[in-house]
Amino acid sequence: VLPLGRKVQSSKLSPTPPRLLSEEEYRVQGEVETQKALAELRSVCQSPEFSAWTTVSRIQSPKRFADFVGGASHVTPNEVSAHEREFGLASLSIDEQLFEEDDDDEEEEEENASDSFAG
Repeated sequence: VLPLGRKVQSSKLSPTPPRLLSEEEYRVQGEVETQKALAELRSVCQSPEFSAWTTVSRIQSPKRFADFVGGASHVTPNEVSAHEREFGLASLSIDEQLFEEDDDDEEEEEENASDSFAG
């Protein structure tokens, strides 16, 4: 007999794991959320309560900050190029090659392990 007020939880009611995003959904969500956050940051920086002088005195590139608040991109063309070199499509093919090599190594290890047990 269970005490009054306690509910019995069924194992069938366990939480459903969240659906994982596809690579494309992840990329799109990242872009959308980044744009929303940048717009919110610009809005805060343009508000009368924002202490522009205090902020400008603490940052390395006040002109770049002012350009951003005025609507310019938050990254420079050089930063975009560096990011593309490091994380662009070329790096994806390198990552795929690395993973393929890892898969091959695992298959060889599994074959070697099964051979040693057969003897």
